[in-house]
Amino acid sequence: QVQLVESGGGLVQAGGSLRLSCAASGRTFSTYHKGWFRQAPGKEREFVAAINWSGITTAYEDSVKGRFTVSRDNAKNTVYLSMNSLKPEDTAVYYCAAGRSPAWRTAAVWTYWGQGTQVSVSS
Repeated sequence: QVQLVESGGGLVQAGGSLRLSCAASGRTFSTYHKGWFRQAPGKEREFVAAINWSGITTAYEDSVKGRFTVSRDNAKNTVYLSMNSLKPEDTAVYYCAAGRSPAWRTAAVWTYWGQGTQVSVSS
């Protein structure tokens, strides 16, 4: 049983940076893969990034590769999404997720979800 709470969203100008945090309850959080998805108005939930349970393997959606970095701090039971060079197209509600399936790019395979945090990038 894992509960996730995102924070760190807000309004930023294009080219700026934000770091999202996802704080988890439960001492077994380190055994789960962690992912980030986003959902823009009128669109489906989209895979953004993920990191495996050990922190060694990561994956990114092509449009964010090189700009976003997913990481985690096991001591704090927290996963992060560092976002640089933000673009208006990055505007969305960002959700963190936890699960044990390797099919990271499919939203349906993730077991636990946070409530989301809004990221708005102005031009």
